[in-house]
Parts: sequence; C-alpha cells; structure tokens
Amino acid sequence: MNEELTNNYNEENGMFESRLKVQELNHLAFRIRNEIGKVIVGQERVLDLLLTALLANGHVLIEGVPGVAKTLIAKLLAKTINTGFSRIQFTPDLMPSDVLGTTIFNNASSAFEFKSGPIFSNLILIDEVNRAPAKTQSALFEVMEERQATIDGVTHPMANPFLVIATQNPVEHEGTYRLPEAQLDRFIFKIKIDYPDVEEEVSILQNSCARGTAKETDEVQPVVSAEEIIEFQELTRQVIVDQQLLHYIATIVERTRKNSALYLGASPRASLAILNTAKAYAALEGRDFVTPEDIHEVIYPVLCHRVILSPEKEMEGIRPESIIRQIVDSVEIPR
Repeated sequence: MNEELTNNYNEENGMFESRLKVQELNHLAFRIRNEIGKVIVGQERVLDLLLTALLANGHVLIEGVPGVAKTLIAKLLAKTINTGFSRIQFTPDLMPSDVLGTTIFNNASSAFEFKSGPIFSNLILIDEVNRAPAKTQSALFEVMEERQATIDGVTHPMANPFLVIATQNPVEHEGTYRLPEAQLDRFIFKIKIDYPDVEEEVSILQNSCARGTAKETDEVQPVVSAEEIIEFQELTRQVIVDQQLLHYIATIVERTRKNSALYLGASPRASLAILNTAKAYAALEGRDFVTPEDIHEVIYPVLCHRVILSPEKEMEGIRPESIIRQIVDSVEIPR
C-alpha cells in the first residue's frame, strides 16, 4: 500500500481520512448535478465528464445529432458557476476577428483600442465548431492551447477558469470543415451524446409540460464561484497517483502505437490527459488518490479521438472504442 495513503489510515474507525478537502468538492459536484438535473434527464455520465474536464483545466468536444441537448447542457453548467459565459455560433463566414476581437481607432482619445471578442470569457460554448473555415478554427485552437491571444503584437491573457466546450454534428457534413487530428488533440475529452431511452424521453416531456412557458435556464441557480473552481483545480493537482498506475497509463498508451489495427497511436499528451483527468475524477468521487477504476472511467473519452484506425479496420466498420478496449484488457491491472 502507498505509504502516503497508509499515513491517512485511522485505526479507530478503520477508514481512510482524506488529506485534501475532496469531500467538499464531492458535495459541490452533487449540488451541481442536482441543479442541472432539474432540467436535464439522464446524461449523468456526460455531466461527470464535463466536471472532470473543468477540474483538469481541459477543453471538451461534444458530439451528437441535433436535439440531444448538447448546447443546453453546456449552458446549464455555465449557469451553475457564477462566472462569465459566452456562446459563439460558428458559421462558414466567421472570421478570426469575430472570435478574438479587433483593434479600432477611438476618435475621442486619438488612440487605438482593443475591443475583445466573445472568446474573452470563462466558459465558452462553441456551437458547430466544424462549420467555420480553417483560419478561424486555428485562431480558436491557438487560444485554447496558449490561453492567450496575440493581436497586433499585443498579448492578451485569458481569465481563469477558462473552459471551451465545442459541439459538432456527426452526420451532417455538407459545408463543414473537418477538424485535423492535431486540433482534435487539443480537446482533453471527446464526449458522445446518444438518444435517450423511452423512459427518459417520457420524463423530458413531463418536465416540459410542468415547466410551461418558463425557460430551462431559469430553473438552475449558481452554486459555485470562479474562485472556488480555481481552488478546486489546484486541489485536484495534489491528488496522489501510485507509481504503478503511472506505469499502467504509459503501457496502455504505448500499446496504441504498436497495435496493427491503428494507423496512428496516442501521444504523450494523451498520457498526461489520462493522468490529469483521473486525478479530477478521483477528487469528484471524494478521494485524494487515484484507483485503476478512475483511469478506466476517463481513458475512452481521452483516447478515442486521438487514435486513427487503419484503412482496413475502418472499412470493416470497427470503432476506435473496440480497439482501445482490447488494449486496456490486455494490460494487467496493478494491485
């Protein structure tokens, strides 16, 4: 057993005592789920992954057909956090200045002034990210990676916390600009939202009838401040990861590079993403140490958009999830 964990063992009650304030985070996550649950039926997994990405300080790509509440979930999450929120609808005529902002001449002061664009906020929703041309996409991804924008030679840092949630439609590709693999790699998670089952859809209809003319967002109240999110992000970085689990993560990622079914394997950035999101997931669960189960919860949304199937497997209709599952199953779980 890890020595640091052993030191937190209370012999009187036979339980581990957390050295971090993860229980506070666990209670906060419960409150956020409850607030969003007033409107969203099901999708608990999606919400958990969004909270995990927020704590891990990473960005998220949500993929799903129209009408499955991709945009609504992001808006409701933003409503629970007392911080800045902006939404950008990506279109084929969108220019980088429409996202970043521009410098204009002020006649009153006889000087140039920078007018910030909608990207200068805390939580940014990018609708239909694959609708904008490559130049606009590149401007967005530079800000996502560097967390700053350089305009006319002046660097403007982003505020903290800073989370981009982008959506895209997997079925309608006419007039879209596919995201290159290097840009997909900027997202810590790619989350797929499926249709609800019959019982969930009945609950959706019942909620709509009960709500009447009220807006969905009116039912959700802020439960956490931006300062608290920053504090919890710092707390998440202190979660313990055993050396054996680091080797476990590295082995899985390394095997994606040698698997014959994959044309392109995952990079070291994927290993870091698994590590950081596993820490965040453990903290959300109220623990200050990572378990193999935490890694299994995050490994698929981290890896699936970072690997490329071989042409043969793609023609066979194999999904990346299947190959990754085979790789994970082939690696012995640390005890």
